[in-house]
Amino acid sequence: MRTEYKKTVKWVTIEPGEYFASREKIIIATLLGSCISACLWDPIHKISGMNHFLLSSRHYNKNSPICVSEAGRYGIHAMELVINNMLKLGANKRYFKAKVFGGGNVLNISAPTSNFFNVGDVNIRFIKEFLNTEKIPIVASDLGGEFGRIIRFDTNSNNVFVRKIKSVDTTQIKTIEQNYLEKSIKEQDVLESSNNNINLW
Repeated sequence: MRTEYKKTVKWVTIEPGEYFASREKIIIATLLGSCISACLWDPIHKISGMNHFLLSSRHYNKNSPICVSEAGRYGIHAMELVINNMLKLGANKRYFKAKVFGGGNVLNISAPTSNFFNVGDVNIRFIKEFLNTEKIPIVASDLGGEFGRIIRFDTNSNNVFVRKIKSVDTTQIKTIEQNYLEKSIKEQDVLESSNNNINLW
């Protein structure tokens, strides 16, 4: 996470796995490929937040609910981090609204069969399922495609500015997200292994 000031305006740039919530009038920015960013705000209490996450799994079965999978639980955790931080600042979830972005097929990890999603698709499916379950309306979105995105969330107006990045310019995104994906899968494998070794009495 990086904080800087541009023409007296505070900018916070977040990386994969990070989130930020505030009652200040700031810009929250990030660079997206297959990852998702959810921009959330409570218009009554003037509190906003944004995250940047990627569900991690070796494959995603179209016939299984995403939210109850291991990867889905990671996504739920990523959403709860930013939501709970907003609540601590005084927000009320009943007033939340959302704008969601990302999920591009940037990593080019093909699904093994027609029964499986690619990485970008499963992230899109997850965020829609999660927000529907939590009854948080999506008022705008820009999801999917074969490109990356630079997004800037203005917490003063709740506008989100999006610049799409052509596939030929996404090398940096691919490297960052591939490393993040591999790290997350390893962490998940360790967790699953430890769970399998628990003795119940």
